[in-house]
Amino acid sequence: MLALFRLFERVNGFRAQRPSDYTDTQPAFELKQHLNGPMICEGAIYGPRGRVTSRFVGHFQIDWDGDAGVMRERFEYDSGEVQHRAWNLTLKPGGQIEARADDVKGVGRGQVRGATAFLRYRLRLPAEAGGYVLSAEDWMYLAPNGTIVNRSQFRKYGLLVAELVATMRPKEDA
Repeated sequence: MLALFRLFERVNGFRAQRPSDYTDTQPAFELKQHLNGPMICEGAIYGPRGRVTSRFVGHFQIDWDGDAGVMRERFEYDSGEVQHRAWNLTLKPGGQIEARADDVKGVGRGQVRGATAFLRYRLRLPAEAGGYVLSAEDWMYLAPNGTIVNRSQFRKYGLLVAELVATMRPKEDA
């Protein structure tokens, strides 16, 4: 029964998406334009039972030098915890993306197509969270007003352990 459920999920669920599904969607997601400068990110993390386990606000600074970018993130969680991460992004021909961060094992790889950006990587949790390595799949969808809607799933041994839903938008001048 479990094998049948996994097959159904691969064909019909979140993981069934492919970048090519979004080739003709608009507006076109231009990473250097839409992920640039100071941004704010607001979202929630859901546990495996679908209940919210954490809420957060993220403050991002994204800077580009040609096709190389650095996205510095500062997350403030409802628990009071603060987390920092810096992504090193490289844009490759054909809309390909490579991404590296200190807590990412190896190189994350993805693609930009139409109004979407996709990234797959292996995320190492902090020691206090068990130090496990999770398989992550991020999808970012560009809304017509420029807001980015992010949905990510995190898996261990192929089983869903967490999901993140967030919005990202340029930070308003104070």
